[in-house]
Amino acid sequence: MKTIFDKTTRHELHQRIDQLQESNAAIWGKMTAAQMVRHFCIWDAWIQGKGHYNYRHAFIGKLFGRMALKTHTKDDRPLPRNMPSGKFFAVKETVAGFGTLKQQWKALLDEYAHFSNDRFVHDFFGKMTREQIGIFVYKHYDHHLRQFGV
Repeated sequence: MKTIFDKTTRHELHQRIDQLQESNAAIWGKMTAAQMVRHFCIWDAWIQGKGHYNYRHAFIGKLFGRMALKTHTKDDRPLPRNMPSGKFFAVKETVAGFGTLKQQWKALLDEYAHFSNDRFVHDFFGKMTREQIGIFVYKHYDHHLRQFGV
């Protein structure tokens, strides 16, 4: 399975991100391309621990998160369309500076080569192994890039 920790996979994602234009329309969902890029800048910083985050496992996640995590990391199937986003990561406002944000996103992608956030706890899935993080992060990237046709 593809993982964000693989250099070749990160290179492939860089190429796909380079194809993304602000004018790309979403095939599904409500975000614009600029909102999606901003979403990733926030989300990747959270995963990587670049900031002061109070990582906590939500109650609903304690009930269903482990099962959902296994479902999403057991094989190569892509994430389904219209998956809900956590409130902290939902970008609803108009976003400016697409080119700059895209460069920030690519820099955060590169940081996965040196991932070392042992404190990370996903709000729904809970504590994840490095392997699970690698697979899920890749699938999240793929999900949104497919959403915008790249």
